[in-house]
Amino acid sequence: MISKTKAFVVTAVVVIIAIALTVVGTSFIGLRIDERVIISTDQYNEFVELNNKYSKNEFVEEYIENNFLYEVEGSLQDGSLKGMMETLDDPYSEYLDVESMNSLIEQTSGEYSGIGIYVSISEDNKIIVISPIEDTPAEKAGIKTGDKIIKVNGVEYTGEEMTNAVKVMKGKPGTEVTITVEREKPSGELNVFDLTIERANIKIQTVKYGELEDDIGYIRITTFDDPTAEDFKKALVELTEEKEIKGLILDLRFNPGGLLDSVVEIADELLGKTVITYTQTKDGEREYYNSDKSSVDIPLVVLINEGSASASEILAGAIKDTERGVLVGNKSFGKGIVQRIIPLEDGSGFKLTVSEYFTPDNINIHDIGIEPDVNIDLNEKSMEEGLYGMEYFEEDNQLQRAVEILNRKID
Repeated sequence: MISKTKAFVVTAVVVIIAIALTVVGTSFIGLRIDERVIISTDQYNEFVELNNKYSKNEFVEEYIENNFLYEVEGSLQDGSLKGMMETLDDPYSEYLDVESMNSLIEQTSGEYSGIGIYVSISEDNKIIVISPIEDTPAEKAGIKTGDKIIKVNGVEYTGEEMTNAVKVMKGKPGTEVTITVEREKPSGELNVFDLTIERANIKIQTVKYGELEDDIGYIRITTFDDPTAEDFKKALVELTEEKEIKGLILDLRFNPGGLLDSVVEIADELLGKTVITYTQTKDGEREYYNSDKSSVDIPLVVLINEGSASASEILAGAIKDTERGVLVGNKSFGKGIVQRIIPLEDGSGFKLTVSEYFTPDNINIHDIGIEPDVNIDLNEKSMEEGLYGMEYFEEDNQLQRAVEILNRKID
């Protein structure tokens, strides 16, 4: 038989353990008693704060579902997230539903189905063409850099609705889409017209290269996607080691940009030991991207124009600031901010402007662009008919000037 003293001690220990468990339990998940849960004061205050913060959203959502006259199309939650991003008043930050997120991933892989254009948002909140992709339905239909797409299949779209417009322009190969284009004439007059374009599978060959006259190599980069850096390295090896070129022309005209890692990897092949670029957040935190000592040691000329944006400007800016090569053509587009893509658990995600980037000379070119060392306009015929690049050397006066400059450097 247990003595009363011993029984009291055992009971006291059990009570102490129970109290300890209650304290530990309520610090983390609370203590469940029948239909009630006992939580800590801190947790209760957090729940009250959350309820106060989101009760208005929940009330509006519930009221819409119960009282809206028509059927609700799409997710109200998605709509609220889109609205949150629109409040930022930044055309590059946006909420991406599952379909849009998959579309973005698809594009950076270098293959998708559509008409073949890169677009952005203009200052007057319209969808502006940065550049058509070579050998695609859009280029063959006559779409040009600077064109503004104001309608798709008869429906008006603003710059803020660019993602939705892109969804409509994409589609099954062989089907058609009609876009309404606003184009400014040299006189300043606006010409508005419709183009009906047949969609196709767009497989982007981002690197094109070959040998021009007098042992001059030519590499054109149309965009910076996942495969671009590897394809560029192969082209560079073939031109420098097998063909033993004496100078290189790098063509970044109408290149709308792309992946930061891709352009950094390519810059590392062309620059010596230097800063390629650095990014800076609103808190002043900097991240530097550097190249090492090893690089191809031949004269370099880079072609840029108003269609060269973002990653193209990182590369062109680094080459200009380090005096590694000569920039020829026209002032670039002027996009000097960086977006981060954040995936969410359900397959959706969002794109957010998180930093701005600077050239090695601490210059941010956002809304400014990069001035070439040699400013020369592409002749009117080449611009109108898309006759530029290595295969149109006789018509491409910018490329001809680049060859002249490179020959002088080689000599």
